[in-house]
Amino acid sequence: MGAEAGVDDDSVAVRRSAGDAESSRASRGWWDRNADEYQIEHGGFLGDDRFVWGPEGLDEAEAALLGPAAELKGLRVLEIGAGAAQCARWLAAQGAHPVALDLSHRQLQHALRIGADIQAQGQAQDSAAPEVALVEADAGALPFADGSFDLACSAYGAVPFVADPVRVFREVHRVLRPGGRWVFSVTHPIRWAFPDEPGPEGLSVAASYFDRVPYVEQDERGEAVYVEHHRTLGDRVRDVVAAGFRLEDLVEPEWPAWNTQEWGGWSPLRGGLIPGTAIFVCRRDP
Repeated sequence: MGAEAGVDDDSVAVRRSAGDAESSRASRGWWDRNADEYQIEHGGFLGDDRFVWGPEGLDEAEAALLGPAAELKGLRVLEIGAGAAQCARWLAAQGAHPVALDLSHRQLQHALRIGADIQAQGQAQDSAAPEVALVEADAGALPFADGSFDLACSAYGAVPFVADPVRVFREVHRVLRPGGRWVFSVTHPIRWAFPDEPGPEGLSVAASYFDRVPYVEQDERGEAVYVEHHRTLGDRVRDVVAAGFRLEDLVEPEWPAWNTQEWGGWSPLRGGLIPGTAIFVCRRDP
């Protein structure tokens, strides 16, 4: 799960257009450079085999947005933008057969590291830990046959960083079997209008919610090193429908009292006043 931008030391933040190729290249490079720091900073919260939908801490074990945990056994599940595959490992522990896909080679190296540690612990305890298949690929060109999966999911993975989300959604639609569910979380669109700050300075509107010009961090040559794309809530719904899905639910997690951490622009202060995450529960019609 990726949930905040961080300006690289020598980059400059601007607002400008950025297409598919530039956005994909920037995302791959950013996550390869920042994966180590990300896992150090957030790995404890994410856990090694926990499915968390966002910085609020909504856990799939409780939310059951993919369906009851008992019904996941035997299902083929694709996790898009899997990072170190924490969510996929939780799915495997429920008896599912997950594939964890990510654009970043370094993130998948962390997935291998964590998986190896878990396997070693399992061997020491004379118990077998379920394995997770890892695939390095772009979400806009999924390397799988039609109807390969029963479910697809993404916790802040890929969707906020692509210039053409409908292209990604259509790929997900293609690889899902009829009736398959697609559940993904993104930064709540309302956050685009507020500064990305966890304190009081992040509570005043500073930009137009309707301004869809991408946020870009670029180097001294003007090449993008990080790109994030804004879609309004209505845009997201229309994108889901345009790709052939039916929207079944839109979940806006409230900030729980137990969560006292700050994560980028997420915090108990802001979380108690405005939503930070939007989770779209979609289904491919039979």
